[in-house]
Amino acid sequence: MILCIETATEICSAALCSSEKVISVRQSDEGKSHATLLTVFIDELFKEQNIKAGELEAVAVGKGPGSFTGLRIGVAVAKGLAYGSGIPLIGIDSLTTLFHGFTESNEGGKFIEPGTIFCPMIDARLIDAYYCLFSSSGDKLSEISAGVIENESFSATGTEKRIIFLGPGSDKFESVIRHPGAVFIRNFKTSASFLRVPAYKALKNNIFENTITFEPFYLKDFIATKPGKKII
Repeated sequence: MILCIETATEICSAALCSSEKVISVRQSDEGKSHATLLTVFIDELFKEQNIKAGELEAVAVGKGPGSFTGLRIGVAVAKGLAYGSGIPLIGIDSLTTLFHGFTESNEGGKFIEPGTIFCPMIDARLIDAYYCLFSSSGDKLSEISAGVIENESFSATGTEKRIIFLGPGSDKFESVIRHPGAVFIRNFKTSASFLRVPAYKALKNNIFENTITFEPFYLKDFIATKPGKKII
């Protein structure tokens, strides 16, 4: 089994997966509770399946881009488990996990056809988003990007192409993007269970992260916000 962790958004999620299926999942959309909930979820999964960290095949974590705080927490926990138990650490970018989570679902499978483009998106605050374009077969058609989303942001793909926008960033920009082939999948959120397929592919190909030097894939510089004034 692989322990999968995803904390790139407001969803805090952990899952135990085999190569064939998702065995068990714990997740919460409370937001800003990752530090409290993640280790609790992992402990519950271990007890439920009567397994210890050292018996896992690997630990896989969504490495971002996404929430700076969430990513730090998820990556730190994954590194600690992998290093402490002597098991491999796998890092998967969180847009790839969204693509797999959608296309392997019953709903997403209906959109798999030649020429269709998939665009997972994660909110990057203000009018920005993290996004990447994928073919139906899972090949990346663009680099992972962070940028301002405007009316014509995806016009270069060609007006005849159908683009499936999904993920926690796509809802925000449905009213902005003006592409004739745009299809928006609403309320499709991240989950640790989506790491199953890419994590086992990485395990098969021995693609692992260094448990000492591995860092989240932030993509954007962190911008701290000023705390609001207290009203007495």
